[in-house]
Amino acid sequence: MVVSVKVEGLSAFLEAVEKHKGKTIFALFTGSHDAQGKSWCPDCVAADPVVEECVKGAPEDAVFITCSVGDRATWKDQKNDFRTHDKLKLTSVPTLMRWGTPQRLMEEDCAKSSLVSMLFEED
Repeated sequence: MVVSVKVEGLSAFLEAVEKHKGKTIFALFTGSHDAQGKSWCPDCVAADPVVEECVKGAPEDAVFITCSVGDRATWKDQKNDFRTHDKLKLTSVPTLMRWGTPQRLMEEDCAKSSLVSMLFEED
């Protein structure tokens, strides 16, 4: 069964990656959610149910990390950690990736189940 982990912020994400080293790791970077569970990011709202459904097709031993990048103002800051980190260099949310590979989907592509399913499939 896919292990699902939810974290907030870059350091928590990197800790989760380290903890699950050696496994296939998928990561979804998304706008933070408010008290009602709604993200400020409309593309993230559209992508969430698609990704949630498609992750069921991920390899059995995979780890799926959902990482909140912060509120809109934090994300829009061009110097924020997610944009500048050498292994991430995020340019948009949502971004769905297979960690350690160039495979990634961004923005509205994260709401296209055919693309999301393909990313989760085994090599």
